[in-house]
Amino acid sequence: MQNVALITGSYGGLGTGFVDIHAARHGDLILVGRSEEKLNAQAKEVTTKYGVEVRTIAVDLSTPEAAQTIVDACADVVPDIIINNAGFGGQGDFARERSMDQDLSMIAVNIEAPTRLLKLFLPKMIERGSGKVLNVSSTAATVPGPLQAVYYATKAYLTSWSNALWRELQGTGVTVTALMPGAMQTGFIATGGLSDTKLFANAVEPRQVAQEGYDAMMVGKINVISGLVSWQKPFVSLSPVMPRKALLNFVYNQQTTGH
Repeated sequence: MQNVALITGSYGGLGTGFVDIHAARHGDLILVGRSEEKLNAQAKEVTTKYGVEVRTIAVDLSTPEAAQTIVDACADVVPDIIINNAGFGGQGDFARERSMDQDLSMIAVNIEAPTRLLKLFLPKMIERGSGKVLNVSSTAATVPGPLQAVYYATKAYLTSWSNALWRELQGTGVTVTALMPGAMQTGFIATGGLSDTKLFANAVEPRQVAQEGYDAMMVGKINVISGLVSWQKPFVSLSPVMPRKALLNFVYNQQTTGH
């Protein structure tokens, strides 16, 4: 395999975009997801369309051993690119509506899996002297998220961690970029029970977000914000100086169901 991109959450809106973008550049792929059936279908389609080599790894990223399983399956190759795209959210009051399993699984997929994966792969990339990482965070990382309290917090971790790694890796030939999308039209909306919220009423198509994230990763940018709906643009800029209570009330209102 050559010019290899390992992509978690490879099937679905944003993941499919990353796969197509990389394959169109004649890059080989390692696709990671939970459904072996969906992975195999995607691999067949990509191989037929682009003529690249594709490997699949079916694994549940909410399990502690998932990252080691992925690394073991890549014993003969160190990816040139790693895109930590897998993640999920979920709407609801933390104490009264969200279950323990729901939120701990979210932490496992959104935080623990990418952390373990890079803990295992980054030393190999550093030793080689090259590598590019894209961690898919969110504009949710910039504010607390009442009614998605844990999800917003996982993305705050992902961005903070990615930025710290960007600095630690200077001079190694390896870079880490955080992609911070706004509201997108992906399976994330239905999975998280967010289809009736104001926040996702005007969600954008994910392909352009994937392209902007991929391009930013390739040049080693620290952060890239993409796919903002109209009201999000000034909000992201102004949120650091907004009164905290007003900010929390606004976010809460955007995530209640109904329009």
